[in-house]
Amino acid sequence: MPNLDLPILVVDDAKFSSMVVGRTLRNAGYRDVRIANDAPAALKLTEQRAVSVLIADWLMPEMDGLALTDGVRQQDEQINHYTYVILLTARESVEALAEAFDRGVDDFIYKSDMTKQLIPRIFAADRMADRQNTLLRANALLIENNRELESSNIIDLETGLCNNRYGRDRLAKMLRHAESRGGASAYVLCGIRNWQELKRKHPPTVMNELSVGIARRLSTLIRPIDVLCRVGDNQFAIISYFPNSDHCTTTAFRRVFDGINHKALKTTAGYISVEAGMVLCKADAQNGTPSIQEMERASVNGLVNAYETRRFTEAAPEIGASA
Repeated sequence: MPNLDLPILVVDDAKFSSMVVGRTLRNAGYRDVRIANDAPAALKLTEQRAVSVLIADWLMPEMDGLALTDGVRQQDEQINHYTYVILLTARESVEALAEAFDRGVDDFIYKSDMTKQLIPRIFAADRMADRQNTLLRANALLIENNRELESSNIIDLETGLCNNRYGRDRLAKMLRHAESRGGASAYVLCGIRNWQELKRKHPPTVMNELSVGIARRLSTLIRPIDVLCRVGDNQFAIISYFPNSDHCTTTAFRRVFDGINHKALKTTAGYISVEAGMVLCKADAQNGTPSIQEMERASVNGLVNAYETRRFTEAAPEIGASA
């Protein structure tokens, strides 16, 4: 059954022609038919309320049917909508029709046979417009759902580790825990110094294997109570708590540093060695509780020093620096 509430707009500078089209549509039962006498007026009407089918004369003064189609397509893009455009024409050359299709026109009705062609073409336009707009709405919903999933995602999909979002949340809880219970929080940032060099040598598939291999290696080297996250393309973070602040030193993580630097990782391209820089950023509750941003800033600055010295370094957050 046809959708008799299909919103249709008829555009023709010749009032007699537009009246004939409008009367034919209304006689067929269509209730939502609007008429404009020129293209600018039509664009104002579609801006106020979108239509599913636009029937326009190709040759009109000031703005022809092709220019009107361009304007309608721009409006459609802005509101995530599809308008099925039919041009009324007496032109039958292949070149003219090809140009119109390239400009986004969907169909044509020859004026010499308009009374016979109009309603069947409207039936087809209804189905196509409905299908296109259904797909557009479904796609918009998928995009919105993906955004919501990304905003709440805590897993790095490539390695299966927790991501930076989870890491920052965990660090905040660790800092509060140390503040109330004493002891120290540790944020150990591990960066792969030669990552860009490796990316120039190996394809993405091999780099993916390397990322997974690094994640697995680090997972076997940390303590069960520690949290391991991937916080960047070539950066990993270990978040730990020490009841005794004196035990929070680079010595506690030395096996991690040695384990990632001194043993190559197996990939389909062979064994690949990575050069890891590591920095320990320690927050002792007795000295005050830093913010997450202060911990991260100190860690990043310390990692630069670790790259330069090729040593496992320590860094202290500047409490109050982010204020």
